[in-house]
Amino acid sequence: MSKPVFGLILGGILGIFDGLSALVSAPEVAPQIVGIVIGSTFKGLITGVLIGYFARKVHSLPLGLLFGLVVGAVLAYGVVALQIAQGGKAYYLPIMLPGSVLGLIVGYATQRHNEHASEVADSR
Repeated sequence: MSKPVFGLILGGILGIFDGLSALVSAPEVAPQIVGIVIGSTFKGLITGVLIGYFARKVHSLPLGLLFGLVVGAVLAYGVVALQIAQGGKAYYLPIMLPGSVLGLIVGYATQRHNEHASEVADSR
């Protein structure tokens, strides 16, 4: 499996948990949880693909972690900025922390993922 596809799958799965974390950090958003989970999953998919392409080109764990952190934080900040633009309450920490952690995890996993070994195993 290629690194971008691996990042896409992992980012999507972690995006679900990113969205569900809103129930813990901001219980008052429970009525909107379906939309939050869908949005977080989509954000995780984008994060995963971007980090996967980066991991394919740059073979450095520290740079992969940094890139993952930055991508996760920037996309999470985009969500906060949208909330502010729509006149809603800005949940900086409850949105940016899980988004940044998602980016770190996907950055680590995609750098450690050996796409050539999995292709050999798939061809057997």
